[in-house]
Amino acid sequence: MSKRPPRIIAIAGSDSSGGAGIQADIKTITLLGGYAMTAITALTAQNTRGVHAVEAMSPDFVAAQMDACLEDIGVDAVKIGMLGSADIAEVVADRLEDLPCPIVFDPVMVATSGSVLADPATVEVFEWLMELATLTTPNVPELAAMGGAAGMAERNVAYLAKGGDADGPMVEDRLVRPGLEDTVWSEARIVTKHTHGTGCTLSSAIATHLALGLTLEEAVAEARKFVREALKAAPGFGFGNGPLGHQAVR
Repeated sequence: MSKRPPRIIAIAGSDSSGGAGIQADIKTITLLGGYAMTAITALTAQNTRGVHAVEAMSPDFVAAQMDACLEDIGVDAVKIGMLGSADIAEVVADRLEDLPCPIVFDPVMVATSGSVLADPATVEVFEWLMELATLTTPNVPELAAMGGAAGMAERNVAYLAKGGDADGPMVEDRLVRPGLEDTVWSEARIVTKHTHGTGCTLSSAIATHLALGLTLEEAVAEARKFVREALKAAPGFGFGNGPLGHQAVR
């Protein structure tokens, strides 16, 4: 009998164009050897040029999706992405309060296209989720909105400061953990406009690797490799910021 794959639930919005959100989560988790489950927080009508419409689920329905998965199949890691509303964020945090497994929180505020995906009330609940998370993965503008490195230090939480949105030929990602020395990865930028779903893919990859038993530092390192290979394999779809080439990564 083959070994069972680790169970990862992705709590995030659906991307109708398939590049980000739940669709990117499922592809990533599956390709890395995990079993993907989902709790969809919102439906979006979007493509490589932007988000054209959003329909948030009810908090009760998001909770029902989570309960159905957790009570029957169980879970080995959690990935949190777009939440859709403050009420949804609160019900998600409540369900995860005592869950004894790794939680990776991607604090989605703005899509690659520039579309706003979290209002101020939702962002307020991020504080609770960061306390629960094993790792929070803000990009440059998200980190700035949280008060930068100083603000995160006050919260005393582990986070990965992603540098893909910064300028320059090199991309620096910094893993910060309370009481430990920072771990920094610095590599040449992969020059491409096809970056839709990088944050979703990275956070899902980290969650999957944690569920597979890797340390946090190892999980981030392996997830970064996966994202870089997917960036190089981007199929070039769409007229805007196209999707990654998940399917080409082996």
